Amino acid sequence: MTSGRDVGPGRREVGASGRAGSGRRDAPGPAGKTGAMSPSPVPPRPLVHFAPRAGWVNDPLGLTWHDGRYHLFFQYVPDSTDWQLHCHWGHATSEDLVHWTEHEPALLPGDGDDGVWSGSIAVPDDGGAAALFYTSVTAAAGLGIGRNRVARPLDGSWTRWEKGPVVAELPPGFAPEAVEAYRDPWVVREGGAWWMVVGGGLRDERGGTATAWVYRSTDLEEWTYHGLLTTRHTTETDGEWSGPVWECPQLFPLDGSWVLTLSAWEPDHPHHAVYAVGDFADGSFTARRWSRLTYGPAYYAGSAFADRDGRRGLIHWMRQVGGAAEGWAGAHSVPHLLRLEGDALVCEPHPAVLAARTGSLGVATPGQDLAAASSAVDVVWEPEGSSTLRVGPGSPAPDGGEVVVLEADDTLVVAHVGAQRWEMPRGAGPVRVVLDGPTCEVFTTGGVMGVAVPASAGLRVAVTGGGRAEVHALG
Repeated sequence: MTSGRDVGPGRREVGASGRAGSGRRDAPGPAGKTGAMSPSPVPPRPLVHFAPRAGWVNDPLGLTWHDGRYHLFFQYVPDSTDWQLHCHWGHATSEDLVHWTEHEPALLPGDGDDGVWSGSIAVPDDGGAAALFYTSVTAAAGLGIGRNRVARPLDGSWTRWEKGPVVAELPPGFAPEAVEAYRDPWVVREGGAWWMVVGGGLRDERGGTATAWVYRSTDLEEWTYHGLLTTRHTTETDGEWSGPVWECPQLFPLDGSWVLTLSAWEPDHPHHAVYAVGDFADGSFTARRWSRLTYGPAYYAGSAFADRDGRRGLIHWMRQVGGAAEGWAGAHSVPHLLRLEGDALVCEPHPAVLAARTGSLGVATPGQDLAAASSAVDVVWEPEGSSTLRVGPGSPAPDGGEVVVLEADDTLVVAHVGAQRWEMPRGAGPVRVVLDGPTCEVFTTGGVMGVAVPASAGLRVAVTGGGRAEVHALG
């Protein structure tokens, strides 16, 4: 978690301590002529992406199916649309993973914490009480190196939690001045034990070594330092560069292998999500393949979960969405369903997104545009050769601008929002586009891309070149 300031469109410069940069976009000024000024219309909020009623959100945390509904926790600043040290654990619930009811914060600063930062939730299979693990930070101790505390729910509603002791901290043998970061406990069960993975990085003269420490417990209360889960120097680029610091490491089994996902971070600059597929045994992870997972400027701090049927998924913080003008900042992606194709991690919208469709709006083809009286659409785009998908406002903008333009050929998908441009691997099969107010997510078998876009109350969809786009309303 980090404070930040805008340094240009689509980019944030962030402070050296804490999490990634801002999740807000600079809002346009009010429209109107000199004299009596007309108020700007309020941009549509996301319909199927979680966004706060007010305040700032970043990392999603501890998404869990419990007692007949999903519980989502998140980093939350209730009194500002910018990141602040005093982050809370916000709380929302849902029956379907896409429509959320926001509750009062579940965990607040105080009692030895200036901020209650990111972590995870563990739930025993035997019906025992859940345990929430979080990064405790204080301004006096510095924000780079946190301590890992446990909290327990006061009742089955999970609405409030009671803080317990520090259960894990930087192990002996690691000098604090040599540690760039230490935070974000993730807890997983394997081999009759619980394992806590803590992300961070070690400083050196060649740029630093990304590091994940691991601890072992049999009861979620007493933890013993076990060693290093894995490390990777920032100069290593085989498969994909993963940075000098790992934030929000998530380790979980999938399709007979183990997957490690993480967010690559450098001081003053958060990057993108990276993953490794490999083997996990006795507290050690051995990677067979490193790859990039996310593209575009929005995704960061992915959080793994299992849905009510046990299927593995990820949900990401979406940066640059909302802002002071809207009174809220930051959103979360729709849930992503995961699978392995060989050692490649493939993401697609969770079936909950399909269930959120409210009706077919038709098919756009070259020369046949499609109008949608909706701010949220799910598009299945089948490009042929070199093809372009244009999504514009329902009423042409005064500057002729589009909401987003996507170009595809056999190898790449390229997204344009205004003057900004991002690209991702094309992969095989259709391209799935979930556009919801100010958020846009693009899915291929080669990766996922998240971008913030200008929200519009109505949309029009056009295809040029070749192919077709099947469009469905979401709500």
